[in-house]
Amino acid sequence: MNIVIAILALGLLVVFHEFGHFIVAKANGVRVKEFAIGFGPKIFGFKKGETEYTFNILPFGGACIMQGDMEDTAKDEVIDEDRSFGSKSVWARIAIIAAGPIFNFFLAFIFSVIIISNVGYQPAKVYDVEEGTPAYEAGLRAGDEILKINGRSIGFASEYDVYTMVYPDKTYNITYKRDGKKYKTSFTPVKTHQVAYRIGIMIQNASPVKVVEVSKDSVADKAGVKAGDGVVSINGVSIETADQVSEEFTKAEGAECTVVIMRDGSEMTLKIAPDRVEYDEMVTGMYVFSAFVKGSPIEVVTKSASQVRYDIMTVIDSLRMLVSGKVKSDDVAGPVGIVNIISDTVNESKTDGIKYMLLNLMYLVALLSANLGVMNLLPIPALDGGRLVFLFIEAIRRKPVDREKEGIIHLVGMACLMVLMVFILFNDIKNVFFK
Repeated sequence: MNIVIAILALGLLVVFHEFGHFIVAKANGVRVKEFAIGFGPKIFGFKKGETEYTFNILPFGGACIMQGDMEDTAKDEVIDEDRSFGSKSVWARIAIIAAGPIFNFFLAFIFSVIIISNVGYQPAKVYDVEEGTPAYEAGLRAGDEILKINGRSIGFASEYDVYTMVYPDKTYNITYKRDGKKYKTSFTPVKTHQVAYRIGIMIQNASPVKVVEVSKDSVADKAGVKAGDGVVSINGVSIETADQVSEEFTKAEGAECTVVIMRDGSEMTLKIAPDRVEYDEMVTGMYVFSAFVKGSPIEVVTKSASQVRYDIMTVIDSLRMLVSGKVKSDDVAGPVGIVNIISDTVNESKTDGIKYMLLNLMYLVALLSANLGVMNLLPIPALDGGRLVFLFIEAIRRKPVDREKEGIIHLVGMACLMVLMVFILFNDIKNVFFK
């Protein structure tokens, strides 16, 4: 059942993307010949008006085939030139092509509104600042709210964490708010040698703090910790934040710890001895975290827009890290990997009830929708972004690029994308089934 939900969720992203092309094409008087959901052989279909709606066997994709578009391969039919894609103004064609990614961003916004109106958001408030650290010397204190870093707006606590992870060695020019007034300061993280004690889990702030992933064969895995468990206490200390988990294991210095977890509404006690890990780290000395806050309807809308911006920047930062080698190619997920991630999210959220399972699913789908929007806007031939490049060139030159030459470029781009998809699919299968 989880797999079915995951496939439907992924299909929703593609359908909404293609619906963007469809609705704007119709608005500009372009004849849409086929609106396809999925790829491959047709399972069934029907015709309504001038458009054939088809449902194909592979749900990971779709198409909006317009008369006179590059995907329109029909040569022998009688066509109405006034209704063809190519007959429309360059700006109308730009609007039609850009509509797909824009609709993905709009879907992410809709889901963000639903999520934030239900659970609120976590502002980027400083939870603690260690004395003598760069952040402390710069004047930052607990209770301050981070508004900007190096000109980039920071709307959420997690956004601060992601930025400092992607840019660990930059000088941070900070705009923050204290007692209703805005201030500016700056500091540079310092490199320190760290010793930590870890058990092999990924956690997120919740009530109780939630285990979202357990590394295979780690001490946590061997002790019986499972994804979805809540961390109640460590050595008698109540756990309220994810940072406390690391702090308590570090205090133990490798000694066996008594860990109380919550699973399916019942508490369990486990004995876990953390592993010692040494590494170099860029340290700011500032910890950003806050409880969820519910705002007014206007705040819900503005924070939802901020969430979409954050999702878009996360995708861009991830691409930057992939190109720079900070993220391994093994960490890139394709359709199979995404379905597996969605399935795991649904499974892990079941213990929180249907409402929170749906909200967690919406959060992931919103991020994936923003991801799809950004990826389609990349200036790569065969993608929407590649087609937009040619259309903007046409707008500047005031004459179109030779259709045959453009077609060859897109064909080469499509071939390269197919090779990339085979690699990603192989990567997915290896990570999902053989890791």
